[in-house]
This record gives sequence, structure tokens and C-alpha cells, in this order.
Amino acid sequence: MNIKANASIPAVGTTLYKEVQREVLRALAAGEWKPGTAIPAEKKLCEMFSVSIGTLRKAIDELVAENILIRHQGRGTFVAQHNRAQQMFRFFNFTDHAGNKTYPQLSLISYAKRRVDKVAAEKLHLSASDKAIAFTNLLYLEEQPVIVDDIVLPEPLFASLTEEQIRNRPNTLYNLYQTDFGISIIRTEERLRAGTAQPRYAELLGIKPGAPILEVRRVAFSYDDKPVEWRISYVNTDKHEYAVPTAQ
Repeated sequence: MNIKANASIPAVGTTLYKEVQREVLRALAAGEWKPGTAIPAEKKLCEMFSVSIGTLRKAIDELVAENILIRHQGRGTFVAQHNRAQQMFRFFNFTDHAGNKTYPQLSLISYAKRRVDKVAAEKLHLSASDKAIAFTNLLYLEEQPVIVDDIVLPEPLFASLTEEQIRNRPNTLYNLYQTDFGISIIRTEERLRAGTAQPRYAELLGIKPGAPILEVRRVAFSYDDKPVEWRISYVNTDKHEYAVPTAQ
């Protein structure tokens, strides 16, 4: 463990629990606590950070609320893992018009390594000379094509990623990022636009060119607010819609 007790948490002048959060996130980003493993016990963390139990719990409570950490009653607090269930309820925001959510079936349409385009470079904080991995997935809901995802990843972070890994992954894409590359998605930012289907997307979705569609632009972030994925989803909303659960 590379965290040093009281190494970067000031005694005055800032909110202590936020500094504790930052130290925990630095440890997660450095891979000191792996997904699915328990973090140290509260007493040990209090000693490491030289803070009270109240301060520590406030920091950990917020990380649990953000699904970065998960508490298991009687077992401790664990680093969250991306799995099929978590992906469904946290990062997949599409339902039928009755509000029912089903897990999509995916088909990989294309895969390429190329120079990053201007928009992706801006979103991923890359330079124009950097390379990217770009691929397109077609998502089926209830056996009907509903969503086309154009996804761009920074090639330096995913240099060994292959077409076969994407096509044959046993779990979610974010699970693949985490298990094979040590990159955990902890939050996303999305913007929605009304659009019309260009011929390529219309053909994939089985609709007429120019038909209305929903466009969802997403940047996915890892620890330290590092952008690691840029995607645009093109959605046929004839029988499905975008729905975000109400915060509790």
C-alpha cells in the first residue's frame, strides 16, 4: 500500500472528508485496491488518514452513494465491479414505453484503429496526432434493432484491445474495460439531441432515411475524472425511450 498516513490531508483549511475521498480515489486509480476486493477496515483507514471515524464514514458514504464502493453487511466495503446487473441499472438508460428494461443483444458491425477525429479528440483530451480505436455496435431489444453505438477509445489506454475481445466478451463492455485493462467507469455525462436517421443508421435500424431518431452523446470517465470513452448512440424511439431513474 502506497498511501502514507496524513501525507496529503491538511489539518485545516479544507474539508477533511473530501480530502479522504480524493486519497481513496487516488488509491483506486493506482490499482492499490482492485475491483471486487475489500478496502481496509475503518479503524485502519482512520489511522492511515489521521481522521476521525465520523469524517471517514462521511467520505466512504458518498463513494458508496456514487457506486464506486459497495457495502456488504457483515463483510465490509468493497470496490465496485462492473457486471451485467450493475450495467443495466446504472449505465443503460433505455426502456420500452411501459418502463420495462431488458438486457440488449449486441452485434459488432465494424472495428478499426485510426487517427482520432476532432470531436473525439476534444472529448477525450487527446491531440490531433493521437490514435484511437473506433467500433460500432448494433443493439437489439426484444429481437428488434433499436440502438447503434459509435464508440471511440484512446488507443494508448486500450492498445491491446482486439476485435475478437469486443465481439466475444462474456459480460458488458465496461466489465471488459475493467477486467482486461484496469479501467473502471465511475460516471458518465450525456447530452440528448433530436436527429434524423442518416442512410447508414437507417439501414441498421430498419427505418427509412430521414426518420426521427434520438441521439445520445456520452463521455465516460474513470477515476480522477479521466475521460476514457466517447460514444454517440442513435436510437429508434418507435417502441423504446430514454429513461433515467429518479434519484432516491
